[in-house]
Amino acid sequence: MSDESADRTGVDEPTGSTQELWNEHADWWTSEFTDGVDPEYTEQIVPLVVEAIGGPGRILDVGTGEGQVARALRASGADVIGLDPTMSLLATSRARDGAVPLTAGVAGALPTADGSVDAVLACLVFEHVPDVGPALAEVARVLRPGGRFLFLLNHPLLQTPGSGWIDDHTIDPPEQYWQIGPYLPEASTVEEVQKDVFIRFHHRPLSTYLNALRAEGLWLDRMDEPAPPPGFLAQTPWYTEAATMPRLLALHLVKRPA
Repeated sequence: MSDESADRTGVDEPTGSTQELWNEHADWWTSEFTDGVDPEYTEQIVPLVVEAIGGPGRILDVGTGEGQVARALRASGADVIGLDPTMSLLATSRARDGAVPLTAGVAGALPTADGSVDAVLACLVFEHVPDVGPALAEVARVLRPGGRFLFLLNHPLLQTPGSGWIDDHTIDPPEQYWQIGPYLPEASTVEEVQKDVFIRFHHRPLSTYLNALRAEGLWLDRMDEPAPPPGFLAQTPWYTEAATMPRLLALHLVKRPA
């Protein structure tokens, strides 16, 4: 979840796949968002995840990246397996903590046995998954009955591509408001999240996710829309006026018994 997510502008180039772009720009993610650098992770995301699914149990972290959330779960007492298709991120994870088992793979074909994990985590991953249905079917397959799925997204409504804080000086007196981009149409956009760093995002309305989750027997237990944490606002004064707009959506789901 980048600082630019409140003003994400789609671009036409480059045209690489999600995986190709992540392989090319993995260093951006590692330097900007991991190892204690990003307060949105340290103050909000990591504590939320540990509180929700931390402690004893077998957890599959889908899209583990360089493993910062997996390491926090392991420190809480969980038996964590990290999965990611980006080899350079997996290499960084191994270098930072070789105790977390890692495997290369994609969300649509999880290399894990049926009903073999107590919880699945997908932290800001499905925005980059091209085909959501098969990926959620895989989550349901590997979870044991009664197992939990913690599903974290950039908020599909308020972080829609084209959304952002607007200072409108074309009227008198000027107005300030949060502009929401096209929400209902599904879209795949390549966005310049930082100068010369391009990442592909897949936008879907919340109903697409919830209906697909329900179809796989994954039922909503709780939903969180936390406010941006203080450390993030201190580093991003441009966002302060929009602090009532959540950047994160957390869905807490349970796999229904057969």
